[in-house]
Amino acid sequence: MADDPKPPLDWTLGARTEGHDYRIFTTHFVDGTNPRTGDVKRFSLLEAGGWVNVIAITKDLHVVLINQWRPGVNRVCIEIPGGMIDPGEEPEIAAARELAEETGYTSTRWSKLGTSLPNPAIMGNTLHTYLCEDAEVTQPVHLDSGEAIELFTVPLAEARAMLVDGRIDHALVLAAFAHLALARGAQIW
Repeated sequence: MADDPKPPLDWTLGARTEGHDYRIFTTHFVDGTNPRTGDVKRFSLLEAGGWVNVIAITKDLHVVLINQWRPGVNRVCIEIPGGMIDPGEEPEIAAARELAEETGYTSTRWSKLGTSLPNPAIMGNTLHTYLCEDAEVTQPVHLDSGEAIELFTVPLAEARAMLVDGRIDHALVLAAFAHLALARGAQIW
């Protein structure tokens, strides 16, 4: 019936139980009370800082991509540059820093494409996606001790083909290109 009130969806959360610190994230547990049934369920949470990723496009309309091995799937994934936001750092500064560190590319033409929640079922952090246009190599790469990256560029049309055929299958990279497509539409390809 149209006049029936909607049931509440927000769960009541209890005290948070600390888990473990794993350097790039911490684990926690929290008990939540189901608003529909009153049942209590324990939720596992991962707490991580904010992240950035960057779609960098060169003056000749190539996309800067990286190959990087990922332990979760034990294989090399095609990605865009990105990483963690340092404590106290603004997302746009982190985006420029990560792009320069991982690829040596810089530019003065930046725009924010959007934000997304990487996995709100278990995480509360935010991913900030930026577009860097007219990117060019201006400095050496400075990888940290946990990075081994192969850098390459492809024309925009090839990047689109890689998204469609599944060569690019990293969910956060797909989300970044979705932001780009929504912001720029067909004219980007």
